[in-house]
Amino acid sequence: MKDRKPITSSSLTGNQMLRMLLALANPHRLRIVAALRSRGRNYISQLARDVGISRPLLHLHLNKLEEAGLVTSQLELSDDGKALNFFEVTDFSFDLSPATIAAAIKSLTLPSTRLD
Repeated sequence: MKDRKPITSSSLTGNQMLRMLLALANPHRLRIVAALRSRGRNYISQLARDVGISRPLLHLHLNKLEEAGLVTSQLELSDDGKALNFFEVTDFSFDLSPATIAAAIKSLTLPSTRLD
């Protein structure tokens, strides 16, 4: 895993909280995070098989998770010269409560997002 500080309630800004919640509000993305947590870092093709979705759809969901800071990726060359993009889940843990929302909202700068 890349040397990144864990995302915690105390370090979470309003923008980060919103991105994380939007990214996690999808069953495919929850399955991706769970697969990476239980099986460890993995490359696209194997992860797509593990989660049971196509590689293009997996890419779409991984991009959302990466933008939210919930997964990281690293491009590596295999022994036979193929480029493999490995993904792993980041270290994150935050308490979702009225108090943490109130603290995070003070730093929210993103425009309102419609969810319907």
